[in-house]
Amino acid sequence: MKKRKRKRAAGAVTDFMLSEMSSDEDFSIVTGDELKLQKVQEEIENLKAQHDALLKDKKLLLDARNSNIKFSQEFQQRAVSIRKHIEAEKVKMAEAEKKEKERLQDLKQDYDSLEMELRSVDQKLKDLEETNQSLRQQTEVTTAVPEKKVVFHGETANGAQASGFDLKPHILYPMEGGTALITFEDEEVAEKILALKQHDVMLGDCKIVVQAERVRFLVPDVVEMDTQVDPHRILVSNLPNKEMKDRIMDKLEIHFSKSKNGGGEVDEIDMLEDSGNVVIAFVERNIAKGLTDKQTHEVEMERGKKHKVKVTPFLNGDITHLQTRNVICNKTVLLTGIPAVMDQDNLQDLLEIHFQKTANSGGEVDAIIYNPEGQMTLAVFEQDSSEDEQNQ
Repeated sequence: MKKRKRKRAAGAVTDFMLSEMSSDEDFSIVTGDELKLQKVQEEIENLKAQHDALLKDKKLLLDARNSNIKFSQEFQQRAVSIRKHIEAEKVKMAEAEKKEKERLQDLKQDYDSLEMELRSVDQKLKDLEETNQSLRQQTEVTTAVPEKKVVFHGETANGAQASGFDLKPHILYPMEGGTALITFEDEEVAEKILALKQHDVMLGDCKIVVQAERVRFLVPDVVEMDTQVDPHRILVSNLPNKEMKDRIMDKLEIHFSKSKNGGGEVDEIDMLEDSGNVVIAFVERNIAKGLTDKQTHEVEMERGKKHKVKVTPFLNGDITHLQTRNVICNKTVLLTGIPAVMDQDNLQDLLEIHFQKTANSGGEVDAIIYNPEGQMTLAVFEQDSSEDEQNQ
């Protein structure tokens, strides 16, 4: 039974294959081995087709890779070229920036130099303006002191453009207690007293020992002042000597306070003790200028009698330079170590008597002042007009 079935199956297969092949126009009976061979050949053909496709893909990939490599190489070359170009541009920019900085630095230096020159020119203009103002004021000022008669002896000096003032020493010398100042008429006598240094002075029944020392001062030698005309004040000189001080000041204030005389409201009035001139200050600024332009004014000092006074600008000044020097009083000797053994006047007289005697190396005494112990006295030294020396 089984064998029959197998035969039927084989026959069925054969029938099927025959029926399938019968559909083609040219057909042949194919056995099982041929069918297998045909399948193998088909698979080989399929594999060949796949192989060809793979080769094509490989070729495409190789072409793509080569293209990419070439593109990459070109890109790298371009990148190197661009990098070199960028580096070159950086160098150019750095050089340009350096040159620009140098140019800016030069411009800044030129600007600073021009600014300094401008400041210097401004300062010079300001100085010239101040000088011009000062010269203008000086042209308005004929003199700020009373007139004096002078005689030219044929000598000249430099500095004609500067205004000069003579300084007369007026020195206040503080004396300690137990000291005395003696001024001799002859310098040689003072030198002898100083050479001995120590002196025994008989005061009746007792004797005192005093020391002789030089008198030295530090006095102004050169004084430079920056002066300006005071717009509110005037200096009135050439005043009468017979009138009282208060009466003169009252008459001047009355006269110069009236507008018909060119005056105005008086703020203050003072008399300069050293010269006897009067300084008048006005409230308004322009009053002084008008009065100094006229210079000479007639002021009624007594009823019905007028006196001519001179009105000049009043100068304010600041000391800009002071030079001092040491001065020795050649005729004056300082005595120290004097005890208070008797009253002041008697002791001063005995000291003068002692130092007038030639036996004591003394000589003619011009002046003497004694300051007892425990007291303070100011000795006044002024210029000796006859010999141009310091004297007591």
